[in-house]
Amino acid sequence: MQRQKQLNEWLRQLFPDKNFTLAPASADASFRRYFRTTFRDGGTLIAMDAPPQHEDCRPFLHAAKIFGDAGVHVPQVYDQDLNQGFLLLSDLGNTTYLQALSSTAIQQENRHSSPPDLECSIKAQELYGAATDALIKIQLASRDNEFPLYDEALLLQEMRLFPEWYIAKHLKVTLSAAQSSKLETVFARIVANNLAQPRVYVHRDFHSRNLMLLEENNPGIIDFQDAVYGPITYDLASLFKDAYLHWEEAEVIDWLIRYWEQARKVGLPVHEDFSELYRDYEWMAVQRHLKILGIFARLHHRDGKDGYLKDLPLVMAHLRSTCARYIDLKPLLNLLDTLEPQNFQEGYTF
Repeated sequence: MQRQKQLNEWLRQLFPDKNFTLAPASADASFRRYFRTTFRDGGTLIAMDAPPQHEDCRPFLHAAKIFGDAGVHVPQVYDQDLNQGFLLLSDLGNTTYLQALSSTAIQQENRHSSPPDLECSIKAQELYGAATDALIKIQLASRDNEFPLYDEALLLQEMRLFPEWYIAKHLKVTLSAAQSSKLETVFARIVANNLAQPRVYVHRDFHSRNLMLLEENNPGIIDFQDAVYGPITYDLASLFKDAYLHWEEAEVIDWLIRYWEQARKVGLPVHEDFSELYRDYEWMAVQRHLKILGIFARLHHRDGKDGYLKDLPLVMAHLRSTCARYIDLKPLLNLLDTLEPQNFQEGYTF
């Protein structure tokens, strides 16, 4: 309540002659919170509360400038108070891609239901086409030394959240020395693939909860403060192997091919053979899934945020599906089977 009172006082100083109300707009997995500021005339702005002892607004401002200059739709920054950790932003609405598409997607709990109808498929294709168009603009703007490098240390640090938080804390399992050694061997294989990919700007959470549905110039893009310079397939993995939505693989492959064709046309450093791009995309997704399983478990066990537990099965399903296809990932699949035995059917293989 103290932070909200301070935020309200800051807004009063900015708008001494205007009446407004504050209401929660959204919150994320960090300490940041967002409030919709509604004025008497109906206009709205978004106030970000990022406590400076926990969050730094400068990476957000930096990424907003770079992505905005690249031609994608990000919030405009109207005012800032970095000492207090407040930003005043344009309002990109309250409808995420997740909300717009959740009735269209075949979600994890309904994976065996009938496919979506043609109208829904067209809607999804349109929105994901807009998302990949925006992603290509971001990638085309890439330059060295603008964002932190997504290097070996960071990639490994993220994957090690899986044994620390998902296996040890969530499953309450202690790995043997042999199991830990095999896991580290697989981590090394994954990182080798990731680091061999061409580098571009990486949003790092380019998925349905951070893409906003707008009347025009879709998508609105938010939550980009953790942007890095890293593997070209990372944001594709975030987008199409989403932790919150499940799509049939044939549909995803079609969307990926559309991205690949456009990326080649504009000169992005993608493989000439689509199957090689797809393999990199899948291996990149394995890195992300391991990280996400660890993060979701940590949010529950450390931070008391249990809302992400319902999303664990879909992330695990994505992870198992990929590990089942590649011989170098089979040790990880064997470990998963040991930890949580279940039957799983493989999909396409390249």
